[in-house]
Amino acid sequence: MPAVEVGRLCVKLAGRDAGKECLIVDILDENFVTIEGNTRRRKCNIRHLEFLPKVAKIKAKASHEEVAKALTSLGFKVTQMKTTGKKLFKKEQAKQIVKKETPKPNKAKALLGLAEQSSVRQTLKEKVVAKVKKSDKPVAKAKTKKKVTAKKPTKKK
Repeated sequence: MPAVEVGRLCVKLAGRDAGKECLIVDILDENFVTIEGNTRRRKCNIRHLEFLPKVAKIKAKASHEEVAKALTSLGFKVTQMKTTGKKLFKKEQAKQIVKKETPKPNKAKALLGLAEQSSVRQTLKEKVVAKVKKSDKPVAKAKTKKKVTAKKPTKKK
């Protein structure tokens, strides 16, 4: 087994990044390292890595750009990881979007949904009324028996 060292080329064996190439960026202890490359930068158990014989010259805790350059120098293509999207707009852009007078898509969908529901209700009501008119038979009401309850005598003191 090759030595565990910073810059060692590895392939991730477990997790959602399985099968992807990465470099060891930092050694945390005897069982865990920090990896980055075509994977997410994260703590990883060394049992989940397959070590390859190539080593890139990077410093400990190197940035993503340095790791990407090192991987491309070893002959691997680095894919761009997706950002979380926490800061999609600047504040000014967000304010301009809010100021627009066009209805918001969710509100428009809600209004459209209400209109469709009311038209469906209307058509159902029309169908029921049409059926009732076709029958033209008076509907007899069921006779209900009245329950007679005896009054309990009250005791006088």
